[in-house]
Amino acid sequence: MASRHRQPRPGDLIEIFRIGYQHWALYVGNGYVIHLAPPSEYAGAGSSSLFSVLSSRAVVKRERLRDVVGGCDYRVNNLLDDKYRPLPVEVILDAAKAKIGEELEYSILNRNCEHFVTDLRYGVPECRQVENAKIGGGVFLGLGLLAILGYSVMSRRRQNQ
Repeated sequence: MASRHRQPRPGDLIEIFRIGYQHWALYVGNGYVIHLAPPSEYAGAGSSSLFSVLSSRAVVKRERLRDVVGGCDYRVNNLLDDKYRPLPVEVILDAAKAKIGEELEYSILNRNCEHFVTDLRYGVPECRQVENAKIGGGVFLGLGLLAILGYSVMSRRRQNQ
């Protein structure tokens, strides 16, 4: 599960906290990660890579964890271990290494870095960031509609008095 203090082990998911979003990588050992990043993103891009998420293509890269993290905070976060059984570590690592250098379609909503690493670890591409944003957006929209409805009801009451 999530822990900022645990040393990563091969096959662990790494959550990197950037301004406005989290970037995800898969720890492969010896200080290296494999991650999906737009071609314009460079190692250590940190928060400046926010604009690179607008790209429609991404490249699978193997880079040093410290370079990918840059000045950002990070933690080991095998976020779906309570929902899915992780694949065997050798399977995860072999699949990840086989993808290095591949250019893939990228979509912030359904083919992003979190989908990429959860697919490697669990065999299921899932992104809690997107799900949480959808839920949060729905709640925000719902509250907005309730406010408009409430205002409308109050306005009608005032007009009828």
